[in-house]
Amino acid sequence: MAESAARRVAEREHEQGGRMKAELGGVVVLDFGGQYTQLIARRIREQQVFSAILPCNTPMEEIQKLEPAGIVLSGGPSSVYDADAPKCDPQVLELGIPVLGICYGMQWVAHTLGGRVEKAERREYGRAHLRVDCQGGPDSSELFAGVPEALRIWNSHGDHVRGLPIGFRATGHTANAIASVEDPKRRIYATQFHVEVKHTEHGTELLRNFLFRVCKAEPKWSGAAFIEETTQAIRAKVGNKWAICGLSGGVDSTVAAVLVHRAMGNRLTNIFVNTGLLRKNEFEQTLEMLRERLKLHVIGVDASDRFLVLLKGVTDPEEKRRRIGREFIAVFAEEAQKLQGGEAHGEIGYLVQGTLYPDVIESVSVKGPSATIKTHHNVGGLPAQMPFALIEPLRDLFKDEVRRIGKDLGLPPEILVKHPFPGPGLAVRLLGEVTHTHLVILQDADAIVVEEIRRAGLYEKVWQAFAVLLPVRSVGVMGDGRTYGLTVAVRVVESDDAMTADWVKLPEEVLERISTRIVNEVRGVTRVVYDISSKPPSTIEWE
Repeated sequence: MAESAARRVAEREHEQGGRMKAELGGVVVLDFGGQYTQLIARRIREQQVFSAILPCNTPMEEIQKLEPAGIVLSGGPSSVYDADAPKCDPQVLELGIPVLGICYGMQWVAHTLGGRVEKAERREYGRAHLRVDCQGGPDSSELFAGVPEALRIWNSHGDHVRGLPIGFRATGHTANAIASVEDPKRRIYATQFHVEVKHTEHGTELLRNFLFRVCKAEPKWSGAAFIEETTQAIRAKVGNKWAICGLSGGVDSTVAAVLVHRAMGNRLTNIFVNTGLLRKNEFEQTLEMLRERLKLHVIGVDASDRFLVLLKGVTDPEEKRRRIGREFIAVFAEEAQKLQGGEAHGEIGYLVQGTLYPDVIESVSVKGPSATIKTHHNVGGLPAQMPFALIEPLRDLFKDEVRRIGKDLGLPPEILVKHPFPGPGLAVRLLGEVTHTHLVILQDADAIVVEEIRRAGLYEKVWQAFAVLLPVRSVGVMGDGRTYGLTVAVRVVESDDAMTADWVKLPEEVLERISTRIVNEVRGVTRVVYDISSKPPSTIEWE
């Protein structure tokens, strides 16, 4: 598994390098293992400047071959003073190419050039307030040109820069720490906060200032050719072999299926598995939509009993994900065997998945030493021995990018606006052991949440809305009698890409309707709570 993952990484990096050479003057993002590394590259692409992600330890000559207009140093989970902290060649700061360090990237710049980085007495996660204090005002800094002197920013770090290298000045601070520094003579800039996340006010302007004022980059790259390029790449990869697609009916797997169908035609067969962990009535409704609306060749497999047996007694969320991932592959392998036994059917060599970048970065270290947050059933949860090679055409993209591609492919609106749903399904929204009884309770509660969010006209305005069943009982009173019932948590978040998220301040009347209906209509639940945690430090899903 590790060897095949490494090979896929090498293939993607080779492909990115090739594209970069065709778009000289782009920006290289050196990855120190940050959760937001691909988001940085994506934000650069949004400005029509090409970007390529390379590991932080990429040899200097390889970076120089790409003739970048600028270099960005990503965040990362390590501390620069750790013995095994990731490093890049210090020469990157001596090339005369503009550099922007972000979070760990700022700390690495300060540490490498003789500054002082220390463990913070008070860590900074989530929102903070930045005061721009450049000499002569914000316009004296190219990076902060045109940006207000005070703005809200998004942090995720436990170390602070306490002493600046020679030639540097602080350009911004929070109540707790130095928030940005620069050496304009060497064209080295750095922020402790994340300019790439949407929750940082004016983050796009800061990035644009770096790209166009500092790097003098030209906006000449467009992602419009993604569909054509991907289609050609899939054709070249699969040759005359056949493929199956793990199709769930969500936007990710559906876009992947339609995209690969363009490349392979009838040599692609889609398989929709009922794990028993789907939302209420989802299997029947989705199967009909895929076949009737999208005219896709889809085989529906009801494997709900075998998945529930497999999860009996399991409470650890990572073990749930691993077992579900392995069982998915077992079902796909069985269905592939049946297909290959038919007439005029070739060898099935590939499995198509709708894996996105947030799945990847939370599950495995892709291009750098990123921390594993949790295993996704279709990434880190896959078995070591796979009967298929993988096709993951959306692996480096985010949800909103995928939705735009889906629109270009002609998918119906009800698919494009569908809320994300985890691959392991309700197994990771049902904390503790997964039982049939608890699944029914969660399905009913979740259906009420979605119905009320739709009724309030909020479904297309929020990122996700769902219920979580907690292994917590509490005393209640119903019909003048004592109850000792279960607790349901309601989670509604806003986001653009799932890399960061904030809780939605639902109208009181919506919360009241949700709570009242769940307690009255879902037997066994006596308490409803609302989750007001942001990401970070929480994740969107509970497990």
